[in-house]
Amino acid sequence: MKALATSLFCGFIFGLGLIISGMSNPARVLNFLDWSSNWDATLAFVMGGAIAIAAPGIYWVRKRQGPVFTDKFDIPSSTKIDTKLVLGAAIFGIGWGIGGFCPGPGVVALATLQPDVVLFVVAMLAGMLAQHWLKSKSST
Repeated sequence: MKALATSLFCGFIFGLGLIISGMSNPARVLNFLDWSSNWDATLAFVMGGAIAIAAPGIYWVRKRQGPVFTDKFDIPSSTKIDTKLVLGAAIFGIGWGIGGFCPGPGVVALATLQPDVVLFVVAMLAGMLAQHWLKSKSST
């Protein structure tokens, strides 16, 4: 129960940060990706601020013997860069560039019920289901 409450609290803080910073607005993201006269550096400052805040916490967590609310840390063990990783990153980046959302801001903006946001989240969920289905097919 502690882990669920902590996850909900962290998700709320993350969503609130996205709203306050304007990152739930796809125009902000798209203006960052467009290096023409409308370039908006806000996303760079948000990412820089997030790194500055998260880095000490990550350093502290890695020094701990174990996590507080679960049995073990869930850290990827693979450092291999393969075709699936590159292809997935490319698809993610293309979707981000076209829609102006990545998953977090997309879910936050879903509260507006704007048709383009709903379409983005539905497409994102379809992509997740397709990936899960393809992964299960390749492991059998």
